[in-house]
Amino acid sequence: MRRRLELGKIPAEQLANAERILFIAHLAIGDFTYLQNGFRAFKEAYPHLKIDLFIEEVRCTNDPKKWPFLKKYSLYDWVGKCGIFDKIYNKNYSPALRLESIVEAKLQKYPIVVSIETLASLNGAGLARDIAGPDGFAMGMDIRYRWYQIREKLDLKKLDATIEVIKPHNGNDRHISDDYAYWFSQIGGVMLFPEERYPFVRIPKKWQKDARKQLKKWGVTAEQPIVFINHIAKNPRRSWKLEQVRELIELMQQQPQWQNSFFIINGIPEIFPEITALIEKHQLKNTAPFSALDNFFQLPAMLAASDLIISVETAVMHLANAVHVPVIALMRIKTLEWVPLNEALTTLIFTPKRADVIADIPPQRVIDALPENPLAGREERILDGNIDDLGDDLDENLEDEGSVAEGSSTTASEDGE
Repeated sequence: MRRRLELGKIPAEQLANAERILFIAHLAIGDFTYLQNGFRAFKEAYPHLKIDLFIEEVRCTNDPKKWPFLKKYSLYDWVGKCGIFDKIYNKNYSPALRLESIVEAKLQKYPIVVSIETLASLNGAGLARDIAGPDGFAMGMDIRYRWYQIREKLDLKKLDATIEVIKPHNGNDRHISDDYAYWFSQIGGVMLFPEERYPFVRIPKKWQKDARKQLKKWGVTAEQPIVFINHIAKNPRRSWKLEQVRELIELMQQQPQWQNSFFIINGIPEIFPEITALIEKHQLKNTAPFSALDNFFQLPAMLAASDLIISVETAVMHLANAVHVPVIALMRIKTLEWVPLNEALTTLIFTPKRADVIADIPPQRVIDALPENPLAGREERILDGNIDDLGDDLDENLEDEGSVAEGSSTTASEDGE
């Protein structure tokens, strides 16, 4: 017997009468690449509602040495500029600051609090109920807790409504965007059509200009194909080895149509010396390291300026779709729900076996998957007009000389799903 899907579990009258709603979420850049569509659709469906966001930091720690890095998490730049949220609670990187955020949120007396946290360890149900208080409507994910997680199970029962994590009867072709769309249909009856689920990013003109300036500094000419390579992920099982990047570049430089390309190696600050040493040791011509130093938007701006993106299983492959640049994505066969959504722009290379890691994919497989025309994406691409929507951002009054995109960094340019 098929289950009936319960859509719009928050009472319509409650949504109509509310002035503000709070969402609680733990987010990586890969998550927000697809969740942004759901939040945008919800805002369009309920324009009278002010939407606030409480971002859980899963790396919350008492170690003060880690706070500066966590405070500058690049995702906050994007979330803060997307134009969806009114108030964002993002200073949750220490237990004390997180408690302050909770107290502040409780004082708002939110009529509706919705947790879309799927990590059992965070107990999103308990936090939603706590912030909503006895009078608010609390909603959270219907997580299947383990037998010993008694407190979490009890908190789940205290919710006014729950959200099914995965849509039933969705088959083997399920994509993560299907799950996210299903969440918002349950929350407020908001339906996302397939064409509305494609990722997008609005890049302020300041950062587009910054990317062009950096390319000019590197000596890149208009005729050169630009190849952006992202080989590293938080999880080593999702990472390529730096030596494989070197081998790939050397192989591509042997291809007549790619030999004049300029190669950008994306990296986190910790491995910059290693990347620089590799480039110098092997005398890799037309090659430079890159990391977003000042702001998240430096990353999609550089991606948008590229002609081909080669990425392991991280948010970069999804951002490639968002900026409409062809991408070759190196993925594990076990993570099919995370394939980049735009098939026309995406070439997939999977590990042969489920237990394999990304490093088991040899560079030659990437060579075999290269497009014949390095500039095909540039010639055929019609950039989304949304990219320029934030051109007059008033809070980006940084001097051009103050923003660079190489060397050490305080903002990582790599985030996974």
